[in-house]
Amino acid sequence: MSNPIRTYFPTLTDHQQRRFDALFDLYKEWNAKINVISRKDIDNLYIHHVLHSLAIAKFISFEKGTKIMDVGTGGGFPGIPLAIFFPDVRFLLLDSIGKKIKVASAISTAIGLQNVEFAHSRVEDEKRIVDFVVSRAVMSLPELVKTTRKNVSSQHKNALPNGIICLKGGDLTLEVKPFSDKVKIIPLTTYFNESFFETKQLVYLPIIR
Repeated sequence: MSNPIRTYFPTLTDHQQRRFDALFDLYKEWNAKINVISRKDIDNLYIHHVLHSLAIAKFISFEKGTKIMDVGTGGGFPGIPLAIFFPDVRFLLLDSIGKKIKVASAISTAIGLQNVEFAHSRVEDEKRIVDFVVSRAVMSLPELVKTTRKNVSSQHKNALPNGIICLKGGDLTLEVKPFSDKVKIIPLTTYFNESFFETKQLVYLPIIR
């Protein structure tokens, strides 16, 4: 399975590259037992899931010690690729479906990630405070803001103010309308050449309190 990650991120260490390389076999093995990625899509793991997750790393370089919460992580996206990319950043991966957290946790352990923790819980019940909330097409932006605003710290340490960064597809006109004066939308074709990204976008909304 060819891994296109280094093409877009040429400064990866060999250690990071080995971790990315290990993901395909691990996800293929786990996916045969617990379906966290469409069976038809597993061969597209690196472009459709790993590289897609790393769009966030193209958008912002998180400072050391930043805390990130991945809401509705599923099998670990975008949290696991971001945790490999940012070893000095702390990640909390959340999902309400226990078997998905089981897979993500097992894969994280298998590649030796030390900067990730997992929670089998609903975001509405999560009280921990983080700098950024990330997600991949989990819920509408208004719903994500409503359920996670309480978790975003008012103390800022990054080049961009704390807030929500989500990966979405399709027409976002209606869901970003309530935040039109603050929201930033970036087509992922800005970062990546593959046709998969033609309908994909990154949405950033600062949460200032």
